[in-house]
Amino acid sequence: MKTLPAVILDANVLVQAPIRDTLLRLAEGPTLYRACWTEEIMAEVKRTLEGKFGITRSRTGHLEAKLREHFPEAWIEGFEHLLPQMANHPKDRHVLAAAAHSKARTIVTYNLRDFPPEATEPWRVTAVGPSTFLKRLYRTDEALVIETIREQAADIQRSFEEQLKVLHLAVPGFVELVCHDTGLKI
Repeated sequence: MKTLPAVILDANVLVQAPIRDTLLRLAEGPTLYRACWTEEIMAEVKRTLEGKFGITRSRTGHLEAKLREHFPEAWIEGFEHLLPQMANHPKDRHVLAAAAHSKARTIVTYNLRDFPPEATEPWRVTAVGPSTFLKRLYRTDEALVIETIREQAADIQRSFEEQLKVLHLAVPGFVELVCHDTGLKI
């Protein structure tokens, strides 16, 4: 059985429901990668959803419970001893330490500046934006990615094109690639 690559999803990616849903669907059967995060990442997700978006504690608690239920293998622990060795932005050292500890080669984040190559390369980790990451998954299995987004759209009573429009706000490069390959205009 092939081992799936571990990928750390940073809080700023998990906060946005449409991109979170797409990424998690691609990490849940049939899977293209193994989604990973830490207690600290999840705490930041909850703080942001509650503080910036007014989501209730009950709803953020429900989100965390569902993530624990559906992704029990995603929670990375035991990386704290690596924190002093991390050279990236101090507030995101736990993210890089979790990647190094879990042998994840990729961190998906909007905050690329907090993960400069000189800090990540010694750990054989690369930080990429979610659009770049989704392009990689798409190139790995175009049909699976398209079908996953179609299912996502159907589950929330949207057309495929409507779902692409929503995703375009968060991952424009990825959506433009899909539109180019499928001949769609959104």
